[in-house]
Amino acid sequence: MDSALELVRTGRAAAAMVPIENSVEGGVSATLDAIATGGPLMILGEQLVPIRFVLAARPGLGLSRVRRVSTHSHAWAQCRQWSSANIPDAEYIPASSTAAAAVGLLAADCPYDAAICAPLVAEQRGLNVLAEGIGDVEDAVTRFILVGLPGPLPAPTGSDKTTLVVPLPKDHPGALMGILEQFASRGVNLSRIESRPTGQFLGDYFFSIDIDGHLAEERVADAVRGLHRLSPGLRFLGSFPRADRRRSAVSGHNGDEAFRQAHEWVVGLLEPA
Repeated sequence: MDSALELVRTGRAAAAMVPIENSVEGGVSATLDAIATGGPLMILGEQLVPIRFVLAARPGLGLSRVRRVSTHSHAWAQCRQWSSANIPDAEYIPASSTAAAAVGLLAADCPYDAAICAPLVAEQRGLNVLAEGIGDVEDAVTRFILVGLPGPLPAPTGSDKTTLVVPLPKDHPGALMGILEQFASRGVNLSRIESRPTGQFLGDYFFSIDIDGHLAEERVADAVRGLHRLSPGLRFLGSFPRADRRRSAVSGHNGDEAFRQAHEWVVGLLEPA
């Protein structure tokens, strides 16, 4: 994860596709933390990928001989029920990704017997598939984001998402309410909000937030301005088309024209004809 994003930050790669959210396990903390800190990055788009898992091993190894299994922590969590029922005594060996776990099986000194990975990876590596469809939720989906360096925003489509990282400048009663009010008062819907530790000290957090809408929309821009007043360390991670193409429902008094009319009304008060 970090290595892929570092390639982008140093200009050795134009973009990187990384997982950020799973329908079963929630946010991918490694991605949330990596894009919230370090050199600035921008989300260019997103894709929803159906997730399928198999248990793969080197040729000649049967299911009854599996004692150690490696995979990414999210994959292991999504196959917990199957593993408990079919390989209850197997030890879990963490891997940086499901693909890395599968590739590791090819090493002569591999410390584990099997890997949970995608069917395609097992096929490409010539591994023996011991079991298919081992995920506990059949229609699980992972959301991947395409991340590049900051640049011009894609034009709004009417079906967009904006991602923000909001540090909590000072912990006090109502601090989170103050953040949420910036959205609620402008009719901006939150599709995801997660708190993550900054790592500075215990109890110090930032919020990773997805909102419905594009920065080019008046209500979104006004909410972001309000947030910046509360949290000057706010990090804008981009506005981009939603993968599900779902359009945002915006009431009349929160539409662009209503914001423009209100602005012109105030200007008229300050600068009467």
